Amino acid sequence: MAEKDPEGIIATDPRNNYDRKCLIIRKLLKFNPKEVFTWQLVKTVAMGQGLAVLMCGTAVTSQYLASDYHVDAPMFQSFMSYALLCLTYTTALLFRTGNGNMFQILKKRWWKYLLVGLVDVEANYTVVKAYQYTTLTSIQLLDCFVIPVLMILSCWFLKTCYRPVHYVSVCVCLLGVGAMVGADLLAGRDLGSTSDVLLGDGLVLLSASLYAVSNLCQEYTVKHLSSVEFLGMVGLFGTLISGIQLGVLEHNNVANIQWDWRIGLLFAAYGLCMYTLYSCMPIVVKKTSATAVNLSLLTADLLSLFCGLFLFQYTFSGLYIVSLVIILVGFVSFNAVATTPNPADPITPSVGWEEGGYDNLDDIINEEVVVAVLEEQEEEEGECPGVSWNQRTQNEEVPAGGRSTKM
Repeated sequence: MAEKDPEGIIATDPRNNYDRKCLIIRKLLKFNPKEVFTWQLVKTVAMGQGLAVLMCGTAVTSQYLASDYHVDAPMFQSFMSYALLCLTYTTALLFRTGNGNMFQILKKRWWKYLLVGLVDVEANYTVVKAYQYTTLTSIQLLDCFVIPVLMILSCWFLKTCYRPVHYVSVCVCLLGVGAMVGADLLAGRDLGSTSDVLLGDGLVLLSASLYAVSNLCQEYTVKHLSSVEFLGMVGLFGTLISGIQLGVLEHNNVANIQWDWRIGLLFAAYGLCMYTLYSCMPIVVKKTSATAVNLSLLTADLLSLFCGLFLFQYTFSGLYIVSLVIILVGFVSFNAVATTPNPADPITPSVGWEEGGYDNLDDIINEEVVVAVLEEQEEEEGECPGVSWNQRTQNEEVPAGGRSTKM
């Protein structure tokens, strides 16, 4: 075979196409459903739908407050959830010792968490504000913009390597969202204002981008530092920022609320649902990814619609069931194949690494994933059959420092 192929003869050689087809057939013959549909996948789907149920709870309580009691105080609702995070997780950081103490974290990274808190607060505020200018249909469609933005950011900053099945799965989920929007249109639920659609759509896109940045920071923090640190710092700065914004923008709205036990119960239910959502999301993100979590939350609107059939007398459509099935199929297929770090990028140890090994389990897992990918690639290419990557690296010359020249 010639070293250079300026005419593209090798690429169009039928024998190469035949070899590729044979490789695909061999992979299909080796397919074992038990290796894909594992108990871990079942737990991942269950946890993702648990988050969707919590998101549905926030939507239903907000709908009750707006429709039955005419309460318009979205920033006050956000302030309650941030205050709960601050009371629990920030207090936990206060009693920690060493580098995990709140003052040590603020000393090293206070400005980073200030930005993360600002991004998270404004992401929540801008999407609620968009309802004043555009329709529910536009919000449901454009809010999905968070997924491609998050995938791009993950590839760029976290070096996540997505496979073709992941992109296909995302497209399937978005197709399910399209079916849901179609069902809304057929049922006559194209709700919302149309006073300035362009402004409203811009606010939704801005909110989706801000959510993507916040989720990216969350994934990095929970996988490299600590879930309690992330929640504590977001609770601290989120409470400060949302409190200031509440005092400036919504003090009159809060003062005009006709308080009774029903309104208080709805506010409490919203705050607890949002607090639990924030508390559980890092657990799911650490086991999967921020992208997978956002795909699971696509079913939250559908769950809210099913609740609305009984609570708000919404009109039922069979497309809702079709949409739910499509989204779940896309979510399961996305999580059936694990994302991996890009093998072309070196593995960089996390914060706190010391000479002689890793102190973070994620680094060990990432290294094992890269080794497995390299072994699979070289096995397909026919190089060194029967010899594992670890066996070959053990034969490498070890420098005086005691560490191999390869990871």
